[in-house]
Amino acid sequence: MERPDGSRTCIYDTQQLDAVIEEMARHASGLLAGRSPVAVIGILRRGAPLADRLTELMVRRFGMEPPLRLDLSVKRYADDLTLLYPETRLTENSSHGALDLKGYTLLVVDDVLYSGHSLLKVVDYLAQKGPAEIRVAMLVDRGATRLPVKADVLGLRLDVAPPDVVECNVPPYEPEFKIELLKLARRET
Repeated sequence: MERPDGSRTCIYDTQQLDAVIEEMARHASGLLAGRSPVAVIGILRRGAPLADRLTELMVRRFGMEPPLRLDLSVKRYADDLTLLYPETRLTENSSHGALDLKGYTLLVVDDVLYSGHSLLKVVDYLAQKGPAEIRVAMLVDRGATRLPVKADVLGLRLDVAPPDVVECNVPPYEPEFKIELLKLARRET
């Protein structure tokens, strides 16, 4: 995907974000302690590798049993210049159709919570699978949700003006793990 024009400022680098993810993993493992079975669900694109990072840390550093790992595809990029889809779309993986999540505690992981549309769609879909609990982990909350959703595990809260964009760069989609603030180039009319 082509990157929009504008001025970018790195506001969190890899080392800083590694510490943020470690703290998120500590918090999430405490939140999930004593609950079984557990599934960690990454929202494609960048939520999936973040879910992998959190899961790996929860297991290796905090002694959690390896959870079920799934990914969901949701299309709506409210924090992108080009809103790809005016309506939030969740694409069900064919293998998830018959998936039984009754009694599971679910941890949904994504990169940026902005308007809340994508998260609400995911929670609605997963609630139909009969889990015991649904919890949410977000790397960044922009503090601008329009819907009654929140993150139970939060890395950073960045109160950023609506015309500016929070760009989470997460490998393998970008070469370096960092967060940039994009101030859009003004278009001449």
